[in-house]
Amino acid sequence: MLKSVGGLTAAVTLGGAALVAPAAHAAGLTVVEHNTDDPRMWYYRFQTPEIGWNPGVNVLLPDDYHTSGRRYPVLYLLHGGLQDFIEFDRLGIRAMTAGRPLIVVMPDGGPAGWYSNPVSSNVGPRNWENFHIHQLIPWIDANFRTYAEYDGRAVSGFSMGGFGALKYAAKYYGHFASVSSHSGPASLRREGGLVGHYINASSAVAELGGGTVYGVPLWDEARVSADNPVERIESYRHKRIFLVAGNGPDFLNIVDMVTEGQVLAGQREFRAALDAAGIPYEAHEEPGGHFVRPHLLQADIDGVVARLRKAA
Repeated sequence: MLKSVGGLTAAVTLGGAALVAPAAHAAGLTVVEHNTDDPRMWYYRFQTPEIGWNPGVNVLLPDDYHTSGRRYPVLYLLHGGLQDFIEFDRLGIRAMTAGRPLIVVMPDGGPAGWYSNPVSSNVGPRNWENFHIHQLIPWIDANFRTYAEYDGRAVSGFSMGGFGALKYAAKYYGHFASVSSHSGPASLRREGGLVGHYINASSAVAELGGGTVYGVPLWDEARVSADNPVERIESYRHKRIFLVAGNGPDFLNIVDMVTEGQVLAGQREFRAALDAAGIPYEAHEEPGGHFVRPHLLQADIDGVVARLRKAA
């Protein structure tokens, strides 16, 4: 380990506890499908003008949510590329949060949406940033007992989602008191903008039908700078910062080498900038390449609970 110093809602009851039924319309979202049969993991699918298909969201509730009457802090947990909103359930998020007084929101972010509003799309709207920040967060606060404030929210993610977490925490400073990046890139311009070019290429192939997040052949430079963590260092001051990168990618796997190699170099550049600014953080470099490390995700969750406002 390395360290450096509103919508409309309706109440229903279950066992005498008030529950919130999903608002039909709130924050520009329309619930088109939902399942709340599981006492902890509630599922929703939305129709929204910001996305050209109906994205899903899993909302993982604390064990005592239905009986306590308390309000809870919220962790927004963002998946990686070519994954979906179910990914963290596959990785055991229910066990990791058992007994923790924390709501975890896990939204779709597209196969290569990069938690952005793209410069161009040939397949209809893919404004993931608008969906998450301007629609989903207000919808969650309208429909669940949350703290709708800075000290009530954290954002974390893996790979593409780790980048999204760093980006959202900087661009929307007042939204999140804690930010975590598990193998997420933190520098878009290093080595001739290799990561930025990769974002454009992957989004063109897997998300936007030839469109791009930042534009080609010329980037929208203002957009890149607004999204680039190493150019937004002051926006991380007074936040809890938790970083993870692998320092031993598979040399026989060129994708792993390029991906985690760039992640590690970019996070080191980011940490150096934080050090220069006197902004504390917690960072981990561990053997291996580009994958979620469950013990560090667990440590991150416990750190989020410690940092955010306590359930009450």
